[in-house]
Amino acid sequence: MRVALGSLPAEPGRENEDFAAAAAGAAVLLDGAGTGGAETGCTHGVAWFSATLGGLLLSTMTAHPARPLTDCLADAIRAVRSMHADHCDLTYRASPTSTVVAARAGAGGLEYLVLGDSSLLLAEKGGATTVFTDRRLDDVGRRLRGPVDALPTGSPEHAAALAEYRDALTGLRNQPGGFWIAGPDPCAAEHALTGTVPLDSLESVTLLSDGATRLVDRFELICWEEALAVLRSSGPDELIRRVREAEAGDLDGRRWPRGKAHDDATALHWALP
Repeated sequence: MRVALGSLPAEPGRENEDFAAAAAGAAVLLDGAGTGGAETGCTHGVAWFSATLGGLLLSTMTAHPARPLTDCLADAIRAVRSMHADHCDLTYRASPTSTVVAARAGAGGLEYLVLGDSSLLLAEKGGATTVFTDRRLDDVGRRLRGPVDALPTGSPEHAAALAEYRDALTGLRNQPGGFWIAGPDPCAAEHALTGTVPLDSLESVTLLSDGATRLVDRFELICWEEALAVLRSSGPDELIRRVREAEAGDLDGRRWPRGKAHDDATALHWALP
């Protein structure tokens, strides 16, 4: 596998709650989430949750190549739950959660799974690109985040509105009419977006957290084809550098309203033979 990985925490010195790894024809990326600095009920923390779930998922995917990715994810969620259920309050509203993107190459093609608002970018040998993103969180967010977007990012008023928004989101997590994300309940895996595409048609597979896709889907400064060109020529680190550069010019979120001026950003670019 020819894999290039870039990842930065939201701020220097802060823990990175993203996780990405690849092995033996498979790759995973997870973007961990809590509730804006609130207690999570978990003594281990969000970064531990995303890294532990990601590692177990990748191990299960490669050890059981015929097992569907949804089942692999459900198994990994159960395993993580068993590791900390005796020590942590997994019924707490702000219990750690994570988006999940997984891809696995096999005889039947490239299988993929997307749960939450991270993205999978597929580049075909003929030049076409396809992006898979679970937009259910975005759809719910658009209904709720008007008061947040109207205020300068980082202001006390913005922080208060953001806390209310996140609390409202938590009530819609893993609920019909809301959105689905990996947390304590393995049933969330059943709601992931999944599919298989012909492997021989692909040039590359890229897994991205939403902090790394901002140039395209939030800031609209470049298109997916241009993002792919950056990944090919300069790698994930350069894509993330350009995200940071754009964010630095709009720290108060006036041009691009968002919950945080900076977010953890991770991209894993897998070039196929």
